[in-house]
Amino acid sequence: MTNDDTSAAAVRTVTLIGKPGCHLCDDARTVIEKVAGETGAAVEERDITQDEALYARYWEQIPVVLVDGEQHTFWRVDEKRLRTALTAG
Repeated sequence: MTNDDTSAAAVRTVTLIGKPGCHLCDDARTVIEKVAGETGAAVEERDITQDEALYARYWEQIPVVLVDGEQHTFWRVDEKRLRTALTAG
C-alpha cells in the first residue's frame, strides 16, 4: 500500500455528544479539537437537549465521544488514547 492509497481512505470522524453549559464537554472539546487538528479527523457535535434518542441513551455519560460512530469514551477524554484510536490502521 502506498501513501496515495492511505490518503484516499475515508476521513475519520470524531463526534462529541454533550449539552450547553457542560464544563466536561468544554474540556472534551479542547482535547478533540487539538487531536483532530493533528490527525486530520473531522469533528462534529451533537446536543442531547435537541435529540430525544441521544438524550435517552447518553444523558448519564456526557460528554460522550464517538470515533466513526462507535463509542470511544465518556466523561473525560484522554488525548493519547484518542490520538491512538484515530491513527490506528
